[in-house]
Amino acid sequence: MIAEDEWLNGLYSEEMSSISDYMRCMSKFRKVVGPHVVSLLNEGNSVVLDFQANTVASRDWMRGILEQTKAAHKLHVLDVPDEVCIARLRARNAQGDHPFAATEEQFRQISKHFVAPSPEEGFNMVMHHFDTKL
Repeated sequence: MIAEDEWLNGLYSEEMSSISDYMRCMSKFRKVVGPHVVSLLNEGNSVVLDFQANTVASRDWMRGILEQTKAAHKLHVLDVPDEVCIARLRARNAQGDHPFAATEEQFRQISKHFVAPSPEEGFNMVMHHFDTKL
């Protein structure tokens, strides 16, 4: 598994204090990791990307990787209400073991850019719906 947050923290933790810093560092990281993932897939390895894919642009990057391979894929989509996400974010922050402690305001800034994936994007989607009965 390649976890974007772990790599960004290891490579750029000193440079990331805002969402625009994240965007800049994420872009640099993806330019390097993309060809590496293509190579791994073309050699027959399974790869799990723990990356955000909340925008069409992010998914286009992932689609670009797949187009250079013959690898099968799955895009896991989490359908979770914002209130649940914020509660989970607070719990994660309280735990203190994640490299980034996003604020509720940052969550709202980022989530307003969310665009659900559409079938036209060509991904094999696996939907995970929040069970309100829990």
